[in-house]
Amino acid sequence: MRYSKWIGVLAFVVLLAVSYMPWVYIESKGITVTGLNAAGTNFGKPALLSLVLGVVATILFIIPYTTAKRANLFFCALNLAWAIRNFIVLSTCRQGDCPQKETALYLMLAASIIMLAAALFPDVELKSEP
Repeated sequence: MRYSKWIGVLAFVVLLAVSYMPWVYIESKGITVTGLNAAGTNFGKPALLSLVLGVVATILFIIPYTTAKRANLFFCALNLAWAIRNFIVLSTCRQGDCPQKETALYLMLAASIIMLAAALFPDVELKSEP
């Protein structure tokens, strides 16, 4: 894909912005959980690893070497796995209390999927051998 590098970088920017938006609302406790603020819960900072992996992936998106593209596939796959983990852990019902999922939780998952798709189809010039 011709613009896969920039699509991956844009997906990281979306992931960065979504990390500060509300992901779930726990009505019984009156707590709004964001990617970087989960005070009152045991979730920690669920988006922190995604942001670290996203920064590494963004750097690897920009580097034009084949080895960087291969490594980027690993980091984007790990980022998607962490996003799926966050989606499951944050939206699971506990002790009869189901949190309300917000739009940003879905956007986080979508941005991670787009980053992996952009890493799967890198824009690499192949050298032709005679």
